[in-house]
Amino acid sequence: MTEQRVRWGILATGGIAGAFTADLVDLPDAEVVAVASRSEESAKAFAERFGIERAYGEWGALAEDADIDVVYVATPHSAHRAAAGLCLEAGRNVLCEKAFTLNAREAEELVGLARERGSFLMEAMWMYCNPLIRRLKALVDDGAIGEVRSVQADFGLAGPFPPSHRLRDPAQGGGALLDLGVYPMSFTQLLLGEPSDIAARATLSDEGVDLQTGALLSYDGGALASVHCSIIGGTATSASVTGSLGRIDVPYGFFFPDRFVLHRDGRDPEECKAEAGPRNSLKHEAVEVMRALRAGETESPLVPLDGTLAVMRTMDTVRERIGVRYPGEAVGETVTPA
Repeated sequence: MTEQRVRWGILATGGIAGAFTADLVDLPDAEVVAVASRSEESAKAFAERFGIERAYGEWGALAEDADIDVVYVATPHSAHRAAAGLCLEAGRNVLCEKAFTLNAREAEELVGLARERGSFLMEAMWMYCNPLIRRLKALVDDGAIGEVRSVQADFGLAGPFPPSHRLRDPAQGGGALLDLGVYPMSFTQLLLGEPSDIAARATLSDEGVDLQTGALLSYDGGALASVHCSIIGGTATSASVTGSLGRIDVPYGFFFPDRFVLHRDGRDPEECKAEAGPRNSLKHEAVEVMRALRAGETESPLVPLDGTLAVMRTMDTVRERIGVRYPGEAVGETVTPA
């Protein structure tokens, strides 16, 4: 890695890979040097689209490319363990899309591998790197709304998605929870940490994935969190955190907000707005990865691996409660928080 530029490899060529790469090429200190797909044709088309020098028709060649400083893994989450693991084994640093893996066991394996190799690893939870979310977190930590009593967050898409869609496919880790629920779960984790008890209900598809899931998370200090996700109904996709002295409301698109409203007892509401620019920018997480790499850090303080593991444990327990198990998972695969 040079002092000025960080060299990126892109593993997978789907929609999120395209969105991230489009933001990367606009950063003066980032250089996308290679892309890989299981299809050489797809890799070459992606490379031509973004002016990338090298296109590989298999993952291993990208993992072994010593000119790459960090690999962005953008496969479906059912393949994250294999793809990110391959790159870590080869000595690459990794930014891996969310949901981080299918389950906590796979997540623990990746984290263990990264820590053993001394490699950088981060979940691509871009919400945590968003300046407004960081501002919200700082306000809560500074006691702006007192002691947190409750958190609410939801994310739902109207669909409908046909049975052939990846969101309905158990083999690809389908369902609302891993694809959409990871956002409200991570928002709650950011503010309250890991729950001590979890109750959950879901509507399941004929294929055995969750079409919608609701969970009530309880915490030792008495706080509660209500989380909902759906692929059969478009929700407000909003969030709110309530404390003993006020609350913060985040309207539609809470995980990439353009504003939030701070309500404090005895004061007029205060609106906090984002700086000018596209609200769906993925640049913030790329900038954080490059900052951490230059600093010699093996994980980001904004997206700590222990927090990622806690979210995966929480989602495992929710799946245990609602009866969703993916192919290849053993009975008892899920982990219930202590």
